[in-house]
Amino acid sequence: MKRPLLIVLLISGMLTGIGRTAFAQTAYMDSLQSWRKNYIENHELLKKPEEQALLRFYPLDASYRVECGFESITDGGWVPMPTSGTRALRARKYGQLTFRLHDTTLHLVVYQLQFLLAKEETKNDLFVGFTDATTATDTYGGGRYIDCVIGDIHDGRMILDFNKAYNPYCAYTTGYDCPIPPKDNDLPVAILAGEKNYGKKMH
Repeated sequence: MKRPLLIVLLISGMLTGIGRTAFAQTAYMDSLQSWRKNYIENHELLKKPEEQALLRFYPLDASYRVECGFESITDGGWVPMPTSGTRALRARKYGQLTFRLHDTTLHLVVYQLQFLLAKEETKNDLFVGFTDATTATDTYGGGRYIDCVIGDIHDGRMILDFNKAYNPYCAYTTGYDCPIPPKDNDLPVAILAGEKNYGKKMH
């Protein structure tokens, strides 16, 4: 009698684990849907519904949420970072992310932007801009950004979600000095997640 009972308990435990995983996956996808809806409806530049309707995205894909190893860079000095405008920004390397995406090991450099340190509400912001194999074809030629803050780093690890990759203001209009992602952050793969090219040529 003990063996059948043990098998039943094992199967029950497995089903419970599967149920929890499915619930977590559903909750995560729901949170992404909410994030995207909020991004569209509260876009800082595109206020009109007909403009927001032209925002385009890749399908949400949980495989593009990756856990990264974080290695701090302590000797990074302030250097000019080119922008899409006439003014260069001052930036320094804050750390390097290492992660696996679809069986490929990749790296991204995390930067601090000097002007963000001047304000209390942005002093902990970090800059993760990147280009990839979709840049200038399916996605904006000036690269895409992912928001993160120092508090996202825990015990040398950080979660990076490419589903939340978005276009800089310069993808829609002129007059902004948008940081251009450095060559360090040119990924040799296609990131089929996040925001795509805007549906209308704005400039």
